[in-house]
Amino acid sequence: MSAAPDIAFYQLAKWPLEQALAKLLERILNQSLRVVVRVASDHYLSALNQSLWTYDAKSFLPHGSASDGDVEQQPIYLTTGSEVPNGATILILTGNLDAADINSFARCLDIFDGNDEAVTKARKRWVLRSAAGHSQTLWRQAPDGRWTKHLNFESL
Repeated sequence: MSAAPDIAFYQLAKWPLEQALAKLLERILNQSLRVVVRVASDHYLSALNQSLWTYDAKSFLPHGSASDGDVEQQPIYLTTGSEVPNGATILILTGNLDAADINSFARCLDIFDGNDEAVTKARKRWVLRSAAGHSQTLWRQAPDGRWTKHLNFESL
């Protein structure tokens, strides 16, 4: 990709990251897209891996990490690094991570917690990415779990 990708910020307010991420991943897979999910630590990668296998008895989210093998075949690839072995066009960042290779993707989802520190860090990423020419949208989770669209951080 050469153009700046669209970036969607998702501010968690009701659900934990694992639950919100699973719902977003279902929507991505329903579009037959591939995704890389970057997390901040090996410990969290392991916990997320387990959570995605068990989050809903009626759903299946095919995913894996480097330790699972067949990384090229994984529609959802979980990692703490910057590799993209599955040809993903969607990047999901968690844990206040940023990505030097963000322009390699068609779309990026930046998911962050609703606490003050996480919001402050996300706001800084928003400003930097706006300056880099990215089209951005902010989604905030409503009390019923739905996502509501906001034009920017000031509209919260």
